[in-house]
Amino acid sequence: MELEGQWWKGQLAADIYQALRLKERKLSTFKGQSSQLPLRRYFADLIAITSNHFKLCPAARHLAVYLLDLFMDRYVLNIHQLHLISLSCLLLASKFEGREDQVPKLETLNNLGCMTSMNLVLTKQGLLHIELLLLRNVQWNLYLPTAAHFIDYYLSIAVQEGDLHNGLPMSNLDKAQLYMSKYVDYFLEVSLQDHVFLYFAPSLVAAACVGSSRLILNLSPTWPPRLQRLTSYTWENLVTCAEKLLIAHDGDVQESNKQEDQQLRQQQQQQQQQPPPASQQNVYYSLGQTAAVGQYLLRPRYSRQVSRPIFYLPAPTVPLTRPCQSHHFITRTEI
Repeated sequence: MELEGQWWKGQLAADIYQALRLKERKLSTFKGQSSQLPLRRYFADLIAITSNHFKLCPAARHLAVYLLDLFMDRYVLNIHQLHLISLSCLLLASKFEGREDQVPKLETLNNLGCMTSMNLVLTKQGLLHIELLLLRNVQWNLYLPTAAHFIDYYLSIAVQEGDLHNGLPMSNLDKAQLYMSKYVDYFLEVSLQDHVFLYFAPSLVAAACVGSSRLILNLSPTWPPRLQRLTSYTWENLVTCAEKLLIAHDGDVQESNKQEDQQLRQQQQQQQQQPPPASQQNVYYSLGQTAAVGQYLLRPRYSRQVSRPIFYLPAPTVPLTRPCQSHHFITRTEI
């Protein structure tokens, strides 16, 4: 679903947006029935990291994770197969969403650490077989809107002159828009890492990312009328999804502060073990406190800690075939 240029600024922006909203209503229902959901976070991160490495667009990254989710919801796979499927999802999504010159080469993918460490090789024939399975799983339809497809349309009016920052007029609109963009990117990545966001419409997740970013940046009103009109969502519609995004953000803030505390203690221990220079024998230093949460908020983080799968757990070894012959989604995953 490649949309050339900044479509959200063109005359057809409203029409394209409505087409995306209509299409998202027809998306397949995610059932969350896979017994391998605990491994999902790792493979979503693997797709995100690989996507960033090849500088693929966010739409390709989000589509790849969505293809993986739909596939895991229907198939039982072992760890080796999940690696191959994840990278194949990324390749297929990049062909659909990006330019031809941006699609990663098969040889380059095979040289990634996640492949060489497990002695995995994705051949052209194997890739073709997996891509056929992926396409059949979505009835040959890759026109699948994700939150990344809506976000630029919402960002176009996410911050404007009339907004207040800490109750006062903004002194630098460009800086506010820059921070808004960084935080929205952060929350989009958060939404990739937990399958719970699949139970919300992609357009709602995108709107919640904007609302959460405005809340973190202390912009008021939190959800102005212009955003409500553009998205067709009220703040009450967004609260449940935004709460989950903000909980994840709070966890990252706490983790960041914890790491800074540890670094501070290590520095103190090193200074206690090393005697000061002779010229500073009578000088006493007072180390500052750890960075406040407000300071952390000025430094949006672009990636969250990667949780690795537990490779020593016994993995299912069934072949990569359909659990059932029906062309419809199965009612439960067969092990």
